[in-house]
Amino acid sequence: MRFRSNPVRVACLKFWLICALLVLVSCSMPAPASAQITFNTALPVTEGEGILRVQSKYIRSTDDPGPMDRELNVWAFPIVGVYGVTEKLALFSIVPVLDKTLEVNTPMGRRTRNVTGLGDITFLARYTAYQRDRPGETFRVAPFVGIEVPTGDDDKKDSLGSLPQPLQLGSGSWDPLIGAATTWQTLDWEVDAAVSYKFNAEANNFQFGDEGRFDIGYKRRLWPRELGPGVPSFLYAALESNLIWQDENRVGGADDRDSGGITWFLAPGIQYVTKRFVLEAAVQLPVVQNLGGNALENDFITTLSFRVNF
Repeated sequence: MRFRSNPVRVACLKFWLICALLVLVSCSMPAPASAQITFNTALPVTEGEGILRVQSKYIRSTDDPGPMDRELNVWAFPIVGVYGVTEKLALFSIVPVLDKTLEVNTPMGRRTRNVTGLGDITFLARYTAYQRDRPGETFRVAPFVGIEVPTGDDDKKDSLGSLPQPLQLGSGSWDPLIGAATTWQTLDWEVDAAVSYKFNAEANNFQFGDEGRFDIGYKRRLWPRELGPGVPSFLYAALESNLIWQDENRVGGADDRDSGGITWFLAPGIQYVTKRFVLEAAVQLPVVQNLGGNALENDFITTLSFRVNF
């Protein structure tokens, strides 16, 4: 992959500097719980402790069925903070830093449009409503509620005028979401599932379509094959599934027929869990993309993540 702008290089450098710093400061911290890579799970967060997760996501979309030959490249750096208020209640904040680059054919020729900055911040509260713990095994169900706050700039312009709303850093609207996650974990494997629905409101005479998701993931320990005394490092293989439905966007009160639809990703991944931190990576590959009209399709999404308890 090649970087397209200096802001992306700077953002990537900052990401790896943060990771290096976290590795250094994590030497005296307890082991973080394992989890899936591409979605929220119901695993517990210890009361009075927190989790910091720093991710680097690259989203590439070039399959344009229309004449504009659009090519979209997005670098996203979500910084996720989690705090255990009680043994059942956990609070989440997701702070994304974004770099979006769109290449498109125009009457003046091929043009590149770019925007970089803070996106919309999401706040979540998750409550463990049911848990069953046995030796070497746990099963939990945790509903959650949240809201996406319009902290990202939603009126960016360039030499061609105002950027299209999907290219903006933020939506300009307050968007609530609800959902539930369940986790079944043993010493050898883990199964997680989550369902969520996001209600998108209108802003700037534009409304993103509501979004529903169903995620499920399976993870199995590859190494060590046999558990011994102490707390060793672990290597897991993961396979996750993300089924996403989005309603059509609305522009000026009318449906945008070139938006919305169903996408199904399969995401193989790998996870390295130590006593002090977690390193993980996954690639989301589209299996099904049944989108509206000339909606731009995804090629793939890659995720590299670092997680530590404090």
